[in-house]
Amino acid sequence: MQDDTGGSLAGEPAKLPKVLLSWSSGKDSAWSLHVLRQRGEVEVVGLLTTLNEAFDRVTMHAVRADLLRAQAEAAGVPLWPVFIPWPCTNEMYERAMGGAVDRARAEGIAGIAFGDLFLEDIRHYRETRLRGTGITPLFPIWGIPTPNLARDMIAGGLRARLTCVDPRQLSAEFAGREFDGAFLDALPASVDPCGERGEFHTFAYDGPMFARPLSIRAGEVVTRDGFVFADLMLSASS
Repeated sequence: MQDDTGGSLAGEPAKLPKVLLSWSSGKDSAWSLHVLRQRGEVEVVGLLTTLNEAFDRVTMHAVRADLLRAQAEAAGVPLWPVFIPWPCTNEMYERAMGGAVDRARAEGIAGIAFGDLFLEDIRHYRETRLRGTGITPLFPIWGIPTPNLARDMIAGGLRARLTCVDPRQLSAEFAGREFDGAFLDALPASVDPCGERGEFHTFAYDGPMFARPLSIRAGEVVTRDGFVFADLMLSASS
């Protein structure tokens, strides 16, 4: 409620701008949620996730949709799923995301946050696509040195498992491994500790951004389309 001058009445906190968080199901988006909540400058009201409609899995990470829903429930934030076909052209992808941006604007969303770390071309692409839409792009963990960030995540209680590995950059044997200190110690020097160049992708199942940990179990490891995927499933106790 506001007074006649447009300000908040005494005793009522000002409403924070509402934002969506681009949510891959991995560690960087999960840590971004934690950082945004710690800063207290915006309210994350939705997790914006692209799903492959042919396989009902998160794109690239190949995480099952039921794990994604369990994450959102544990995070206490509604999912904003964006379904894309497979195969999917860039035009199809941009049309689907444009629909999500239109919905966001209609619902009073002020911004979309991304867990990007240092790739300037990716950031430029996001800024260009959102220019003129009324939606502001936010980059809460941008520029943090990734060797420090990776270990800060682990020290902060984040737990994640590798779901996808690019074997051209990292041995397939890393698929399915825990994202922990031993994993970081074993990485070749050529691999970014956060996998920012697409060396690997993860699924976050515990941490300060979740009200409770997710109980998961490992499935099969398969090679498909040049990538190695380690399937994860919810345990019966979840």
